Amino acid sequence: MAERNPENIAYPGPGSRPFRRDLEPLAPHVIVLFGATGDLAKRKLLPGLAYLSESELAPSIRIVGTAMEDLGTDEFRQIAKNAVQNFGTHRLAEEDWGDFSERLTYVPQGAGPEALTAAVKEAETLLGDGVKRLHYLSVPPKAAKAVISMLRDADLVADSRVIMEKPFGHDFPSSIELNDYVHTVFDESQIFRIDHFLGKEAAQNILAFRFANGLFEPIWNRNFIDHVQIDIPETLGLDQRANFYESTGAFKDMVVTHLMQVMAFVAMEPPTALEPRAISEEKNKVFRSMLPVHPTDVVRGQYTGYRGEEGVARDSDTETFIALKVGLDNWRWAGTPFYLRTGKRMAEGQRIISIAFKEAPRTMFPAGSGVGTGGPDHLTFDLADSSKVSLSFYGKRPGPGFRLEKLSMQFSTQETESASDVLEAYERLILDAMRGDHTLFTTAEGIESLWERSAPLLLDPPPVRNYPPGSWGPNAIHQLIAPNAWRLPFERAWREKR
Repeated sequence: MAERNPENIAYPGPGSRPFRRDLEPLAPHVIVLFGATGDLAKRKLLPGLAYLSESELAPSIRIVGTAMEDLGTDEFRQIAKNAVQNFGTHRLAEEDWGDFSERLTYVPQGAGPEALTAAVKEAETLLGDGVKRLHYLSVPPKAAKAVISMLRDADLVADSRVIMEKPFGHDFPSSIELNDYVHTVFDESQIFRIDHFLGKEAAQNILAFRFANGLFEPIWNRNFIDHVQIDIPETLGLDQRANFYESTGAFKDMVVTHLMQVMAFVAMEPPTALEPRAISEEKNKVFRSMLPVHPTDVVRGQYTGYRGEEGVARDSDTETFIALKVGLDNWRWAGTPFYLRTGKRMAEGQRIISIAFKEAPRTMFPAGSGVGTGGPDHLTFDLADSSKVSLSFYGKRPGPGFRLEKLSMQFSTQETESASDVLEAYERLILDAMRGDHTLFTTAEGIESLWERSAPLLLDPPPVRNYPPGSWGPNAIHQLIAPNAWRLPFERAWREKR
């Protein structure tokens, strides 16, 4: 018989509204970190786990690191210490580091399933009764099956959940094959396909702005919104990831796994409740309504000098930049374009969602008044860690006459008394996975829908166009979005807290 309350929702009684039991104590956890010596582990996962371990947010944890390197536990602890010191957003006192260090052990992956099982069992013994397991697969996509098999052979599937990194497959058939394989070992309820963009405060703030405010929800549709831009340029290059990037490119690395997930938050219908199953279903409806991505609606680019990078083929056709127009064939959004853009080695590193509202009639304003010269009104979400929101609009310029100018109201979580409570995205998502909360994770159906609608582009991609490093991409992006314009670079700067 199916579990009746799989999302851990408490029902206080007749006539009451269900509430999430987020503040209930969690069971102690053993976290098995695959790829524990990799770049993601050093930059995000180990610093995040160190903070969670020493905070009051997480339960008692112990971490078993494993990777291909033949290291001892002391060597791994030194790697972790360097990672926390160099990349951690939360500094640990020396005594806190000592406590966290004692929670780390390391098992070389070459030692086999038996050694991994022994290390996990020892960690569980130290934690006591009722221990759960969380496996984090910080490994290349091609290694995912081998790790899943190792967990099965090590008998570490029971009482466990598994976090899987992107990209999940590389096209529609491969995503189905990978989902089918993972489901032979883990139930879908145990699988957490991570997208760290959805772990950011600003991404979740989209839901708050839309569904908690009567000001925005009535106008959140094709009648009032002209178009939407989701713009994630990066200044970084390959960062020693050529082998991964050559087989992936910007579309598979960023668009399917990040930008389209954020798009679902912008476009979804109101869920019946703020709980995982309802939110996942509304996101999946967005993916199902997405029109196929045609090559004519896509601009692919490659920064000059990419082919000279170490590990890159001299005739590589891999895109380091992509911009595309996406349409949703549903009642709310029919005819409203969503423009997505991301790339490497670009002018600035930004994470912007920009909602462009339709312009008002201008018949009452005389020529030269300034109305319309600054473009349409925009609601902008900055997905950076500072979590900013801006609403731009026309207002009268002070003084004689009737001249208009573009003004903006801005808000940042750094300006609130709760600024210190903001979790880094991976910290939030790891904590959610411990709780079994799927709200900010991707389902098998969702990822397969996205790959299916991407098939026309993957089968017949347009040629890559060169763009100079430090630019905003190939010039063809302006024809893609015409008669509109890209919001980046901004017409005004964010105001910083003084």
